[in-house]
Amino acid sequence: MSHGEHAHTLDDPQGPPHIHHMDPPTAYHAAKFGMWLFLATELLLFGVMFAAFAVFRWKYFHEFHEASSHLNWKLGALNTAVLLISSYYAAIAVDHAQHGRNKQVLKSLLITIGCAVGFLIIKTIEYSEKYHHGYFIGGENFHEFKTFLPLYFCMTGIHALHVIIGMGLLGWVATLAAKNRFSSRYYTPVEVGALYWHLVDLIWIYLFPLLYLVG
Repeated sequence: MSHGEHAHTLDDPQGPPHIHHMDPPTAYHAAKFGMWLFLATELLLFGVMFAAFAVFRWKYFHEFHEASSHLNWKLGALNTAVLLISSYYAAIAVDHAQHGRNKQVLKSLLITIGCAVGFLIIKTIEYSEKYHHGYFIGGENFHEFKTFLPLYFCMTGIHALHVIIGMGLLGWVATLAAKNRFSSRYYTPVEVGALYWHLVDLIWIYLFPLLYLVG
């Protein structure tokens, strides 16, 4: 087996023996292709929402302009910084996994998950502000921005759901790192998990200026 094939194998050296239905390099690339295909469908989902936002912003420009001024851009910017930091540590985790440094993988993933928790806390604070000012769904002032706010809560809510799913995925990968399961021969879960997390980060990078700086 060549060095490249050796580095990309999906075999878990500490797992139970099992029958392979495809050679390890093929399984590795199949796993990555599957994740990229899934990410493409996610981009299509958010792409539809971005397109809807653009259409309604063109149609209700003054409402969207005014509504964006009621969003807390400082909290939005803070959350952007938090996710950028989390993506950095997710990438670092992949590098550590490729070199079999399981303790560093675990540490990096825990930092990433911690950043995700911070993101959700900040988003909860922001939602609470909207609720207390009557801009939440059903609130007394919701009618003022009845086109903008449903899009805002839909887009940020679905993104927050992806953050929670990402936390679960990275949490599972972290448990593998805690068991010293990764090496230069087996690191696919870390790489696939990091790919998903980078998508979560990328979507927010588009959401932040679109929602908070649109005015």
